[in-house]
Amino acid sequence: MSLVLLWVVASALNQQAYGESSSDGQAQLLDRVHPPETLIGSGDLLLISVDGAPEYHHEVRVSASGDVSLPMAGKVKLAGLSTSQAESTIGRILQEGGFFNDPQVSVFVKEYSTEGISVLGEVQHPGIYPLLGNRTLLDAISAAGGTTPKAGRTVTITDRDRPDNSKTLPLSSADGQNINVALHPGDTVVVSKAGMVYIVGNVKEPTGVLLESSRFTVLQAIAMAHGTTSTAALKSVKVIREVHGDPQEIPIRLDLILAAKAEDRVLQADDIVFVPNSTAKTVTYRSLEAMVQAATGIVIYRSYTPY
Repeated sequence: MSLVLLWVVASALNQQAYGESSSDGQAQLLDRVHPPETLIGSGDLLLISVDGAPEYHHEVRVSASGDVSLPMAGKVKLAGLSTSQAESTIGRILQEGGFFNDPQVSVFVKEYSTEGISVLGEVQHPGIYPLLGNRTLLDAISAAGGTTPKAGRTVTITDRDRPDNSKTLPLSSADGQNINVALHPGDTVVVSKAGMVYIVGNVKEPTGVLLESSRFTVLQAIAMAHGTTSTAALKSVKVIREVHGDPQEIPIRLDLILAAKAEDRVLQADDIVFVPNSTAKTVTYRSLEAMVQAATGIVIYRSYTPY
């Protein structure tokens, strides 16, 4: 039988499921430009200073209730204000308290809590998560509820400022180095989906299997399908693999592999292991399609000729 696979779409078993401090103080703050009309929010990290008073230079984070605690000024509500409004508010409090005469206050938002990290892919709760302080890849994945059972072995990190320079890392390593890599505001983290292998045809329980290791073979796949049936054509097993967008048919002598006379074949993500029936002289499109769909939810579009 010549089986030409034109396209594979997996549905049922492949369902889709996310402190810097300045020594120059005021000079650096004056060089920075505040984002227009951006309001301060809970979780934002602020740099607050008074011109001419180098001792009054503080880094504070806005609390969940929207306020900050400052020397001399005490607790000040800043959430919902622009930076210029915050400067006026703090300056007024410091002047009314008699601490400064017409103080020139500078407020700079060093870190916006809303400028978080996008955690996508195979995590429990994909979304955007605030970056509060120093955070690592592990922190981001944990904030998203951890990985799903379908998570693959790699994670891709894309820098907002360098989107063409993304890096893909193993999701874990012996020393924990990869999982503890530092993240930055605006980064996007995508946890990959584990590849699947599909075992159909004359096996006892046609199924789809997640690839959880780098070496998964034909024999292991057959075992996951609880073995072949008594009518299986062990000499005519085929692995259907997409190569550069085109299907490729790889003949497998399962009889020789079982007899330890041939090397077991390592499978790749999205491979289909097809075990034909030894008693059938032909196979029809509709019968094979119905069999595959019923077992795994795969839709296969193909053309083929009889044995």
